[in-house]
Amino acid sequence: MSVSLLKCAKFEVIRRDVPRRDGGVAHREIVVHPGAVVVLPILDDGRWVMIRNYRDTVDRELLEFPAGTLDVPGEDQVAAAHRELEEETGYRAAAMSEFCAFYPSPGILTELIRAYVATGLTRHEQRLDPSERIRVEIVEPRDAMARLDRGEIQDAKSLIAMLIWARRNGGRP
Repeated sequence: MSVSLLKCAKFEVIRRDVPRRDGGVAHREIVVHPGAVVVLPILDDGRWVMIRNYRDTVDRELLEFPAGTLDVPGEDQVAAAHRELEEETGYRAAAMSEFCAFYPSPGILTELIRAYVATGLTRHEQRLDPSERIRVEIVEPRDAMARLDRGEIQDAKSLIAMLIWARRNGGRP
């Protein structure tokens, strides 16, 4: 059984009864999230398009890849990846390919993030939401990995995308 505790624009918090090994019932509070996308945009010369995104939740700017929550559960994720890439960076991609998916915090959150690589990029205009404070930064992949090593990149979805992308490319970013 599930009970809604809080319903927000982007997520809902529910309390769910879950069976225990001893036959009893435990109560779990779960954040139900429609899912999200993160995009690793690669320019023709191999550099990555990243963003400096001011995050109110941590009261600081983070270096990360463009990303966003699905507008509704079941939204076409490739379309969402294209939308977020253009809104946050101003780039459009000729090709968008999924390369991994992960749960960022499955102990409390249903969110599944799908990571895409975007290629064939052409520059257009950013279309930021009024509340967004985002600056585009073009980064050499090796420099991005060095920043990761120095702890300068702390956004989990970007870290995971970077590491999986590098691993799938023989250790090279």
